[in-house]
Amino acid sequence: MRLKNLVLAAMLAASSLTASPSLAAAKDLLVVDFIAEPSSLDPHVQWNTDSFNVYRNIFDNLLTRDDQGQIAPQIATEWKYLSDTEVEFKIRDGVKFHDGKPLTAEDVAFSIKRITDPAFASPQLGQFNQIAEAVAKDPTTVVVTTKGPYPVLLAQLTKLSIVPKHVVESVSKDEFNLKPVGSGPYKFENWNRGVEVVVARNDDYWGQKGAFPKVAFRAVPDGSTRIANLQSGTTDLASNFNNDLAAQLESSGQGKVLPVKGERIAYFSLNVNKPPLNDKRVRLAIAHAIDKQGITEGILGGFDTPLDELTSPVSFGFVEGIKAPEYNPEKAKEILAEVGEAAKAEITLLTTPVYDQRVVQAIQQMLTDVGLNVKIESTDMGNWMQRMQSGPDTIPSSSFGRWSCGCQDADGILYPLLHSSSNWANIKDERIDKALDEARSTIDQAKRLELYKTVHQIVADENYVIPLYQASVIYGAAKEVEFSPLPNENLFLNRIGWSGN
Repeated sequence: MRLKNLVLAAMLAASSLTASPSLAAAKDLLVVDFIAEPSSLDPHVQWNTDSFNVYRNIFDNLLTRDDQGQIAPQIATEWKYLSDTEVEFKIRDGVKFHDGKPLTAEDVAFSIKRITDPAFASPQLGQFNQIAEAVAKDPTTVVVTTKGPYPVLLAQLTKLSIVPKHVVESVSKDEFNLKPVGSGPYKFENWNRGVEVVVARNDDYWGQKGAFPKVAFRAVPDGSTRIANLQSGTTDLASNFNNDLAAQLESSGQGKVLPVKGERIAYFSLNVNKPPLNDKRVRLAIAHAIDKQGITEGILGGFDTPLDELTSPVSFGFVEGIKAPEYNPEKAKEILAEVGEAAKAEITLLTTPVYDQRVVQAIQQMLTDVGLNVKIESTDMGNWMQRMQSGPDTIPSSSFGRWSCGCQDADGILYPLLHSSSNWANIKDERIDKALDEARSTIDQAKRLELYKTVHQIVADENYVIPLYQASVIYGAAKEVEFSPLPNENLFLNRIGWSGN
């Protein structure tokens, strides 16, 4: 079906993205603790939390999401479909990069071409590879053409940062990473490697200005240290707390806990090509053996919510009524007894210290208790990602993982984890491939939802992957910080306020 021309942003553009943060008596320096320093400040390179939460404040994106999670204008003020495969964007007038040069449609088209250029080799390419072309028709108009109808385009473009063509073409890739120039609400000031990145407020910003003159993002790997920093007042906001650290902060009375249930899901991945997981009965036994409620309540303190499908309720494509196998360890034992000796083949459970090892160890124990032979193997995050993308023959037998695409759309998790063309996937199910291909090539949202329902039901029947829970992100903050965490884990500095004197 061909789309009628729709101006999708008119009403959104007339309203503010969010209530203005408190500007009165804001601190001169807001200090934010992350687990690690950014791996890149070039927004077209790495896509990880500790990177994008810094660089997204230096750069503007083509689109954004408001505090209610709806797609909203940023550099693009409005947009309309010219056809099923062409979208025209009107570019905000009067926006300047931090060097004073104007941001134009040419910069937008250049940014899209840069991140979709295979030679540039962006790790984010898979999020934008359905884009075939981007053309600046005039200084305030860009037309984006996709390879076919692509319903996830707008959701993906909320993650596309606009870089200045005149700067990027005049310096090396490494130089731009070390001294990024954007148009966002904060300007890059300095990067003390291994310690902190400091940004300064852009007082000429076209939109809502930040409350804090400067912000320091610090690398603090140890959770206990992040707590101590908050309690001593040397840190104002910190991320990645588990429930134990959250309880410690709350009981101290020296800060507050700010949790949000997000789009990120935790899952237990199974390589269905390796014994004994190539036996459907063994996978069913595993599904019966894992106590999701016990994990979320007993280990994670109730911040997280059990899931029966590989999509979070805050994302498009979540379907009510999907039922995965219920927790029933006795049933798991019965099934494995039927399988016999073959079920006792060793299963490697790959993990990384970035993940909560209490959960990983609990899964190992639950599977051991029903008679499976599970051995935990731990490696660093880089190696974990490399091995999990190595193809069906070499992907480990099983692994614990957590996934967020930042797009709040089922396509962002189901396609990479389940479609046979993906390096992450180890299954080849023509029913799933067909449904996923159709879902990302039709703009009929009702049809897409039905297709995702089909995929969720097949996964529940075949237990190719075991969905575990909707993960929460838990922040700790000084009492004076005014901050509402977002499900997509974005941290916008100009949406943070300060209520202190």
